Amino acid sequence: MTVTASASEPRPPLQRWLLVWAAALAAVLLLFLLQDSVPWAVDYPAGAVVPVADWVSALMGWIKSNLSWLTRSITAVLGVPLDFALNLLAKNFKIGHGADAYILPRLSWVGVCAVAFLAGHVVGGRKLSLLVGGCFLYIALFGQWTSAMLTLALISIAVPFCIVTGLFAGIWAWRKPWAERLIVSPALDLMQTIPTFAYLIPMLLLFGNSPVSAMIATAIFATPPMVRATMLGLSRVPLEISEFSDMAGCTARQKLWRVLLPSARPTLMVGVNQVIMLALNMVIIASMIGAGGLGYDVLLALRALKVGEAMEAGLAIVALAIALDRLSQAIAHKQAKGHVHQAVSPSFWRRYPNLTLAIAILAATTLLGLFVPAFAAVPKAITFTTAPLWKAAVNWVTINFFDAIEAFRVALILNVLNPVRAFCEGFPWLGAVFLLGLAGYQLSGLRLAALVAALTAFCAITGLWEKTMATVYLCGISAFIACLIGIPIGLMAARSDRFEKIVTPIIDTLQVLPSFCFIIPVVMLFRVGDVTAMIATIAFAVVPAIRYTNHGIRQVPPALIEAAKVSGCTPRQTFFRVQLPLALPEIMLGVNQTILMALAMIIICAMVGTRDLGQEVFIALSKADSGRGIVAGLAIAFIGIVADRLFSAWTAKARARLG
Repeated sequence: MTVTASASEPRPPLQRWLLVWAAALAAVLLLFLLQDSVPWAVDYPAGAVVPVADWVSALMGWIKSNLSWLTRSITAVLGVPLDFALNLLAKNFKIGHGADAYILPRLSWVGVCAVAFLAGHVVGGRKLSLLVGGCFLYIALFGQWTSAMLTLALISIAVPFCIVTGLFAGIWAWRKPWAERLIVSPALDLMQTIPTFAYLIPMLLLFGNSPVSAMIATAIFATPPMVRATMLGLSRVPLEISEFSDMAGCTARQKLWRVLLPSARPTLMVGVNQVIMLALNMVIIASMIGAGGLGYDVLLALRALKVGEAMEAGLAIVALAIALDRLSQAIAHKQAKGHVHQAVSPSFWRRYPNLTLAIAILAATTLLGLFVPAFAAVPKAITFTTAPLWKAAVNWVTINFFDAIEAFRVALILNVLNPVRAFCEGFPWLGAVFLLGLAGYQLSGLRLAALVAALTAFCAITGLWEKTMATVYLCGISAFIACLIGIPIGLMAARSDRFEKIVTPIIDTLQVLPSFCFIIPVVMLFRVGDVTAMIATIAFAVVPAIRYTNHGIRQVPPALIEAAKVSGCTPRQTFFRVQLPLALPEIMLGVNQTILMALAMIIICAMVGTRDLGQEVFIALSKADSGRGIVAGLAIAFIGIVADRLFSAWTAKARARLG
């Protein structure tokens, strides 16, 4: 009787889902085994490919033909401040024409370095002053000044545009939840997951090969963090502050600009920091469509396989990135502590003494440059070059360790990369759509299942399934190894304050390095190919796995840890049975971010010979084929969105289960 009753009880949800997944995997395996009978379910038939790329190309051609007046107007308007910044920092102002033209000099390098020292001292003290000023001085002394100032000029115009646009979009999304849900969030997801190269193609087609094209592409890529920071900052303003402004009789406009936005300033400044770093990263990539600057120097050196020149330009990018990152972080930290000007004086120089001093230094040194050439341009006599040293170092490593490096590379390709690639590229497209849809249904219901299945099917019906799976294979291996490295390091950092102090500067440095800088040393040692792409991607994507794991373990409530100790748990039991399970959702967020960063880096690695969707975008860029590039970019974006939605749903479910 007891046996009959237990047999009639419904199976637990976990056991039921295990049976469902076993049946689903068996069905996909059967599909693969019967591919001769149903070839259309394994390889998407070429005759059924939807010509989305042709439609996009036709649309872009129509826009170029019928709206050229608009693109020319935008180019003319944006070109004015951009030309001013370029002339001010990197070139000279030319007034007049021909022989009667008068040249006004650009800002003196001595003055810019002095202002960098001053800015660092004002917002962060002596240490920051030495760091920021030292970075600018390094750029000057190693002969990269003009290229660095071209890059800085583009950033100085793109970043304010991103901040203003992001601020207003964030305010609109915060005020209108329907707009945030239906318009802003999907748009931000696309903007952040479409690969950087895909931004360049329509810009090149519509605005030509010019710095304006590069600036617009940079602005599109770097705006999303400001939108998200604005929405987050406004939603975090305490309710009592909002109610107090209502009681004080503020209008809606006054409440927003005088109460809510000032209260959200620390979060907004974090968004500004992220905008600056993304803009710098994108400006380097945008050098391919006319931005010039340090990114162009790296590109030329990489194409010519000039190791030393590539490393010097790459290190100049690193120096500029570190200076801008630390400076913006210090300003955000100062804003968070509530440092404001207390004195109110009618005279400008008394209200802003440091700004006045900076302007005076720039003016004086630039005027001196008219009479003392050493102030106008960095004298070659005081510049250094390490290019021969870098070349010699790479040659030494290559000569002495060539056999070991080559053995490692070949073994990795034959035993790991090629088998995984063959498995992924041979996976039935219908089976992938079905399994991912089933995962979405299990995690969040029918809506997520439909979204995931539709985005996956898009990659097949556009004829890009093989390239998509090649991208998934390389991104998956890179993200998996990055997690294998990053999660244990994060666990060790969480358990040891001393180890955390060692790890933190390293991952901070890795986070500010532009993506180009990861490719340069690896390609010199391992040559072009999938191994180079994998190693560079692991180095680029490992940071979130470390940071989120460390943060997840450390944010477990101390009361729960004390309760475990009182219950008699050993430190090992407390860690594995209390801290780790509670930190698992946070760790999985880190895995999610690692996958997205790996996907972003894999696309850039198309420059070093990978054969995937990134290559499609790269070829489309070289041929100015907008349809091909945009569709391939959308396929990459959809891979990122599928991974993000599934991991986010899993994390939300885990958080709900843990309370």
